[in-house]
Amino acid sequence: MMNWLSKLGLVTVFSFAAPQVMADTYRYAHVTIDTPWLIFLVLTVAVLLPFILMAVLYWHNALRKNREEECQARIEGEGQE
Repeated sequence: MMNWLSKLGLVTVFSFAAPQVMADTYRYAHVTIDTPWLIFLVLTVAVLLPFILMAVLYWHNALRKNREEECQARIEGEGQE
């Protein structure tokens, strides 16, 4: 119970202090022409990375399935002889 109350008190104190701290943040935000491009590139990688991962995993599993089918056909072929 005490841990919960201390966390609630900490959040309350920080919520009252946040407007004063946030008023001065633009001093440290150096926005240049490179900033939108950097955001664009980071988000592009974040969006495309799952698709690249899906393609690689699909390719890997397709090769593995082909190897399993070839091995199974080879075993069945040896059994008939």
